[in-house]
Amino acid sequence: MAETMKQTVASILKSIERYNPANLQTLERYVEMQSRENTYDLEANLAVLKLYQFNPDKFNPDITCQILLKALTNFPHTDFTLCKCLLLESVGENETISQIKYLADILEQCDFAQFWNRVHQMPELCNRISNFHDSIRKFVCHVVGITFQTIDKNNLANLLGGIDDVTLKHWVKKYGWRDEGNLIFIANQDENIKTKNITEKIEFDHLAPLMTLL
Repeated sequence: MAETMKQTVASILKSIERYNPANLQTLERYVEMQSRENTYDLEANLAVLKLYQFNPDKFNPDITCQILLKALTNFPHTDFTLCKCLLLESVGENETISQIKYLADILEQCDFAQFWNRVHQMPELCNRISNFHDSIRKFVCHVVGITFQTIDKNNLANLLGGIDDVTLKHWVKKYGWRDEGNLIFIANQDENIKTKNITEKIEFDHLAPLMTLL
């Protein structure tokens, strides 16, 4: 059934039918399927938000929340920004959507401690998105991987949402990091921070036309 729906939606998106409000229910069911089955289709979700723009009376805040949360799971890509640009102005009055927008802001700032604190305060909302927490942890690991050379083990566990030792070992192994007791070795970042000498060679012939203007 999932594959059939995927093909149906793909057919809708390829034609003018993507702007037909009669297809909104199909697209909304597809959003719910993404939430349940840990799949993701940004183009389809943007089409839903565009239809809400054209048909404000059909706006569904619950579906919109799911779309925004799914976009969060694809950080550091700009999916959330794309979705946010299609939101109706009246959406700003929706408290839940405002909370999700705040989650996006602090996630973009890499304030992971505050992010997880907020997520733990809204378990029913976030738990509706299959694999939500692990998807965010992938982004956290991406940031850690390009930022740290070594990191305190407890600090890493907190950045990943206060996970236990067994779960921490899973993520350390997944990214090829090394457990060194109280520290986790991430990578040698020397090559990323070394200063480089840049020498520019400019031929006189290239400067001659400019000198005639002086």
